[in-house]
Amino acid sequence: MAAVSEAKLDMYDDFGEAVEGDMTVPNQQKDHNQRNEPEFNTLDEPIRETVLRDLRAVGVKFLHVLYPKEKKSLLKEWDLWGPLVLCTFMNTLILQGSAEKANSNDGGPEFAEVFVIVWIGSMTVTLNSKLLGGNISFFQSVCVLGYCLLPTTIALIVCKMILWSFTQSYFLFIIRFVVTMLGFAWATFASMVFLGDSQPAGRKALAVYPMFLFYFIISWLVISHT
Repeated sequence: MAAVSEAKLDMYDDFGEAVEGDMTVPNQQKDHNQRNEPEFNTLDEPIRETVLRDLRAVGVKFLHVLYPKEKKSLLKEWDLWGPLVLCTFMNTLILQGSAEKANSNDGGPEFAEVFVIVWIGSMTVTLNSKLLGGNISFFQSVCVLGYCLLPTTIALIVCKMILWSFTQSYFLFIIRFVVTMLGFAWATFASMVFLGDSQPAGRKALAVYPMFLFYFIISWLVISHT
């Protein structure tokens, strides 16, 4: 018995020191390398790098909206930073309105109006898409609809620059109307490119009509409040 006890003590004494090392799974590491994903934890990176990385991602999504060739760019890694920035920026410009509306202190309802139309409208369009059998998540659809507001936002900037640079006239109104319609058409086209394949073949028209109406109402706000 004494010999057995000494053998047990010797066996456990071999592990008296702390055991250190990394536990890695070769297959998972290989998958990360094939997908070119970062091997570090983003929780450990500096805040500055995180912000810059997110800004670059938002900028890339904006470029994809202006040139909607790659269909899965907005669907793969969705976020709501771009839609929030565009909505806030549009509110800032629309809040100013014309000189008469600015003097009448009518900015509050306009601010709420744009927010309600953009967010509730995009949620309604997304819900319609899901009810039609679309194979896309709720936040992916809201992300795409929000990012595709970029052409309409650019049209709003152009209309504001025209108003600030020239005196109001019928000819300038026609120019602003054409610019707004171009932004509306491009926003609708971009959203159809990204969301068209997610709808069943026989129900694409039913899914496109709410998107058409959504961007038309926002474009109407642009032309009527500038």
